[in-house]
Order: sequence, then structure tokens, then C-alpha cells
Amino acid sequence: MHSIVEPIVKRIGLVLLLSLLVPAVSMAQSIDTLLKGGHVMDPKNGISEVMDVAITDGVIHQVAKNIDESEAGQVLDVRGLYVTPGLIDLHTHVYFGTTDNLQANSHVSLPADAFSFRAGVTTMVDAGSSGWKSFEHFKETAIDRAQTRILAFLHIGSVGMVSRYEAQNVDDMNPVMTAYMITRMYPEIIVGVKSPHYWGDFTQVEMAVEAGNLANVPVMVDFGGTIPPNPPNSIESLFMDYLRPGDIFTHAYSYQTRGRETIVDEDFMVKPFVFDAQERGIIFDVGHGGGALSFRQAQPAIEQGLLPNTISSDLHIYSMNSGMKDMSNLLSKFMAIGMTLDEVIAASTWQPANVIQRPDLGHLSVGAEADIAVFNLREGSFGFTDVRRTKVYGDHKLEAELTFRAGRLVWDLNGRSMPLWEDAL
Repeated sequence: MHSIVEPIVKRIGLVLLLSLLVPAVSMAQSIDTLLKGGHVMDPKNGISEVMDVAITDGVIHQVAKNIDESEAGQVLDVRGLYVTPGLIDLHTHVYFGTTDNLQANSHVSLPADAFSFRAGVTTMVDAGSSGWKSFEHFKETAIDRAQTRILAFLHIGSVGMVSRYEAQNVDDMNPVMTAYMITRMYPEIIVGVKSPHYWGDFTQVEMAVEAGNLANVPVMVDFGGTIPPNPPNSIESLFMDYLRPGDIFTHAYSYQTRGRETIVDEDFMVKPFVFDAQERGIIFDVGHGGGALSFRQAQPAIEQGLLPNTISSDLHIYSMNSGMKDMSNLLSKFMAIGMTLDEVIAASTWQPANVIQRPDLGHLSVGAEADIAVFNLREGSFGFTDVRRTKVYGDHKLEAELTFRAGRLVWDLNGRSMPLWEDAL
């Protein structure tokens, strides 16, 4: 009898022992990845100090000082670096294709993943490359295939940015169908309406705002064209009579000799009504692009207190290798002309999240999807250029070291997460 009972007792004892050990093991590794010792900058939560950030199951598990390393499956030493929410680029063109269109299904637009993570960007918002008739093709060919989160403004014209000529076809602008595509079909992806490149009066803006009212979303306006009225349409009227609080004036710091009224006059003074417009709630967006950002507009404006609400790239083939380069370079550029690190991070994380009514994005709150950028702030002498081939110097430059998208490491510039090859044998 003893010989039969003894193995059973031993087996039961082993099971009990394992049941005690398994919770201890799982508790010891309740964190997937721990970012240790970085300077956390989280504008939503008012954090700007050295803290640890823990990631579990793709979300922010904890943000605190001195989180126990024994609880983490992986610990990354980020001391001396800046840990921020993943950047939100509010103005891009990522409806990538092979046509010669302006930006819709075009080689002029770019694949999002090729330009996002390496600059600390985890969310790109396409600025009207598609309209209500073409959006589903954009979704199928670009949005659904990207690791980058892609959201979109819908062009008020049905076909999107096929050319600047289609943008003049008022008969093709349908606020009801535009709003229907947003509210009934893709409210989780389409975040606003775009009014771009119109050569006439305020008709296109009015139709975009009508769609914005129907769908309860903001409107982004690229105001002015290559064949403008003379004199150009009044931006004071645009700000005060047509746009609503929360609507977006992109290419805010553009300087063109025709077609677009500037916010800074020829004496380098911000026009008084511009401050009133920002106070009213008009969003001033950078939209750097290949032809927009001019230092002769941006630096005087910032020196006089007109800071951009949002910093965005207007990414496409004509901006990526010219003055803009990428979002980390763009944030560095605005630091060089007078903004602080805290201000540029806010203008590329929590502030754009609010503009597009996505409070789930742009912060490091516990439970939020773990979209995180880790930056090295390099010191030295760096040149930054604008679209008019002029430059400024700055003594700091942001460089994306690590980027996490939904908790997964998608960019590691210097192999911080990897062992030496000899140790991996």
C-alpha cells in the first residue's frame, strides 16, 4: 500500500509546489519592456522629469520612479534620453501609388512606414489625398498595409488630390457624401475634412465647413493657389467669418509672392487679427512641405508669441529631401528659432491629438496604447533649412533612438535592445 500511495503524494506535492511557483514567476515578469531612467515628457499628464516607463501587452503599464527591474522581461537603459509619446504628424500625404496624380494614389505621396518610425512618428494623418469616392482604395492599398497608424482628412472633392484642376470643380464637392463617409463608414479613421488648392473665392471652404458641421469634425484649409485672385483672398475673413474654432489653417508660416496672404507683414510684424484668430480657437499648423515654411515668417512670429498649435511635415517627395527632411529635424528646427523642447513635443503629441478629437492618442497614461518615442538630444552646431533655401543655426538636434508602436519595438537606431553578436552565439 505504501508503495502505491507514496508516488501519488509526491506528485500532489510537486503540483502544489508548481502552483506556488508559477504565480511568482509570472509576477516577476509582469512587465514586457521597461524603459529605465529616461527623462519622460508627457504634456497631457504634466510630466517632465526622470521616470521609468513600463509596457505590458502593448499598453502603458506604469509610469513611475524606480520601477523594479526584476518585474520586467526586458530592460532598456535610456538614461540621458528623452521618452515621449509617439509623435503625431498632422499633415502628410501617404496615399502612395504609381500614377502621376498630384497626391491621390500617386508616386508623389510616400509609404508611411518608410518615414515614420525613424523620426519617432507613430501616427500620420493624411491631409486630403483621397475624397469620398477614392477613400476605400486608399484604405485598402495604404492604410491597411501600414504598421504606422494612418488617419485621414477627406478632401471635399470626391476624387481627392488628382490634380489642382479637379480642386476647382465645385460640382464635384458634396458635403453630404463626404460627411456620410466619415460618420457612417469610417469614423475611427477619418478625422476631418480638407479644403485645398482652390483658386476662386470661399466656396470650397464653405462646402468643407458644411461637411465638417454634418460630421462634427474639424476642417483643414490650405488657402490660396497658383492662379489666385488678385488681390489674394483675405485670411482675416477666413479666420473670422468662415472657419470655426478648432478648424486648422495649415502652411501657417508660408511666404509666397502671390496667391496667399501672409500672417507676418513686410515689416516683420504679426498682423494683429492673427493673434485674435488664435485666441478665437483657429489652429495654426506648420505644414512645412516643399514650398510652405519660410523663416522670414516663422521666426518673427515665434519671437512675437505666435507659436504653432501643431507642428507637421506635409510629407511628400518634394519635401522629404529638401528643407523639411523629417519630423525630428522639423522639431529641432523650431527649437532653433525659439521654441522649447517641451513646446515642440506638446505641438507634435497631445495638441494634435486634441485637434483631431482623438484623446486616446498622444500621451503616456496608464492603459493607453504604448506608442512611444525615445530621443537623443544632441548638442553641437546644426544647420536647419527652409523651403526658400535659407538657413538658421541651432545648438540642439533631436534624433530618434527608439520607437514603439503599440508596445512593439519598430525602430532601434543603435541596437540598444540587442546583444553583442558574440554574446548571441
